[in-house]
Amino acid sequence: MRKLWTIALMAVLTGCSGSYGGGGEALPTAAVSAGAAPGAPQDVVTGLAVPWGIAFLPGGDALVTERDSARLLRVSPAGAVKELGAVEGVRPDGEGGLMGVAVRERQIFLYHTADQDNRIVRYRLDGDRLTDRRVIVDGIPKGGIHNGGRLAFGPDGFLYATTGETGDRDLAQRRDSLGGKILRMTADGAPAPGNPFGTLVYSYGHRNVQGLAWDDSGRLYASEFGANTYDEVNLIKPGANYGWPEVEGRGDDDRYTNPVLTWPTSDASPSGLAYANGSLWMGALRGERLWQIPVSGDGSAGTPAAHFTGRYGRLRAVVTAPDGKLWIGTSNKDGRGSVRDGDDRIMSVTPS
Repeated sequence: MRKLWTIALMAVLTGCSGSYGGGGEALPTAAVSAGAAPGAPQDVVTGLAVPWGIAFLPGGDALVTERDSARLLRVSPAGAVKELGAVEGVRPDGEGGLMGVAVRERQIFLYHTADQDNRIVRYRLDGDRLTDRRVIVDGIPKGGIHNGGRLAFGPDGFLYATTGETGDRDLAQRRDSLGGKILRMTADGAPAPGNPFGTLVYSYGHRNVQGLAWDDSGRLYASEFGANTYDEVNLIKPGANYGWPEVEGRGDDDRYTNPVLTWPTSDASPSGLAYANGSLWMGALRGERLWQIPVSGDGSAGTPAAHFTGRYGRLRAVVTAPDGKLWIGTSNKDGRGSVRDGDDRIMSVTPS
């Protein structure tokens, strides 16, 4: 039976900046605050269509995926855009398409929806050409919803991937399924040494994780979509079970790991997650804001602050650029947003 902690009182967020403490026992425990607001966003590039993933090349340019067009773009810090082409084998469908991107030197890793599954492919970038295509992981469940899709290299040198349970809730608790998991692997797609079950699975019991970030101490955090009540930020431990579908938000069952923070789904629906200047920075889709979550030295979270509420619409991608700024991508053309002039865009923000 699902166990939920109820909220006696919710904070109300108004204007462009505010704070929110979460629900039930998900109140922050760290005596740290967000501090000054970030700088004003500056457009890097406009006129995109559902930019989903952003990853930086060694020279400072970024690779940007467009979910529905399957285009891979190269974007310079000055805003010059070069199309590298539509990625082979992508079959956009609902919330699926061309999603995560990660870079290791000149190796490019992409997470995308195919005919029968979601998969991770590896390319080599030769100038502006993608060569040496290789599927390194296939068989990740696909669906019209909850496809996960984030890719990132951790400080341990291994590739992490987030997957969704595609609306089939039971997959999240099945350790023999790749759905509803965080995966950890080598650059060839093999289970990384030290994985808790000897498989690709690093953690499980997830509904739909779309954000990964590591703090200065190497702790891994993930942002996760809830269902009707709570969205989450979780501190990820190898082998831990995060409870879905038995628990949404925090519960009273010690078989499941509780989130460090929760929000009402109307305030978040979280996607991209980055770490900079002592805080996690989380893009909110339905919530249409950038959440700043200060993190203390022991990994606990302080009081979050909301920035730019309602100003730019749905925020999907959030990454830390080589110069320390945040790049933030909107997702107003994904069929659920209100399109603004210049959408979709990637903005640069100086974190506080």
